[in-house]
Amino acid sequence: MIGIVGAGVVGSRVAETLRLFSPRQICVHDTEQIISQRLAARLSDEKSQISVVDRNAMKSAKVVVLCGPSPHFSIAKEFLDAGVSVVSTSDDIADCLNLLTLSQLALENKATLIVGAASSPGMSGLLVRHLALSFDSIDEVHVALHGTGGPACARQHHRALSGQSIGWHDGEWLRRPAGSGRELCWFPEPVGAYDCYRAELPDPLLIKRAFPELERVTGRVTATRRDRVFSRVPMMIPPQAEGGMGGLRVEVRGMKNGARLVDVIAVAERVGQVAGVVAANTAHAIDINKIEKHGAHVLGDESMPNAWLVAQICNAGINLHSFVRA
Repeated sequence: MIGIVGAGVVGSRVAETLRLFSPRQICVHDTEQIISQRLAARLSDEKSQISVVDRNAMKSAKVVVLCGPSPHFSIAKEFLDAGVSVVSTSDDIADCLNLLTLSQLALENKATLIVGAASSPGMSGLLVRHLALSFDSIDEVHVALHGTGGPACARQHHRALSGQSIGWHDGEWLRRPAGSGRELCWFPEPVGAYDCYRAELPDPLLIKRAFPELERVTGRVTATRRDRVFSRVPMMIPPQAEGGMGGLRVEVRGMKNGARLVDVIAVAERVGQVAGVVAANTAHAIDINKIEKHGAHVLGDESMPNAWLVAQICNAGINLHSFVRA
């Protein structure tokens, strides 16, 4: 049995993806029961049985995907204590750091915890590993994100522009004000070019964990002048049910055949769709024992089946775009 906690935009995409290749029972829980009931009624068929259960009933599952708003620490600890593997889609820095401290608990209970299995972080780490295969060595990674998923993701994006950006630079972690460091980044069409700014993203922390050899890692998000001005006050307008077309851009720099090389790979898709597909395939990998290593891990790490995950994600309809040199 695979459990899904949170039946919002990302949780719905996780359920939609899992039912395509998992004949096993899928259980859904949400604090608003009517939302999980609607999801179960929409997706249940002869092939996949989707049931609405309370949270305690999910402790009999093999793996649970946490798709609700962060923090995920306490609920992840609850499932790990019961020996249930956990896939977290949290994109909050403090929450991701706290989740990584649960590695020993996961080892003791012979469970697996995947931290940051969403679009950014998550897909970003997989794309770095995908590009790194074409280099002799890599030393820089720069991630840029455009768009948001559901309302919780939009609120987190709002907070990310008002905090402190963390980046790895030549042997030390540097903190810079979020909303600074404007850089024009090109995303695949139909997204196009946007000004991107430093933001309080967990990608540098998690990517550096997966690639300890890196000398520089940064994370940015697209933002308008209005986004930056109002990021330090509460959101005045409630966020939309789901954001529009999003984009993820990963730039990798390193050496190949003795020459300096810069390569860029990107995705143009709704952020919630990417996050759901990544989280679902990660949970599926644990379910079929593609991921057997216990403890806390991040996507892109050498211990993960990264190539298999990228192939599965592409098969689910997420297309990769490579920037071709003239």
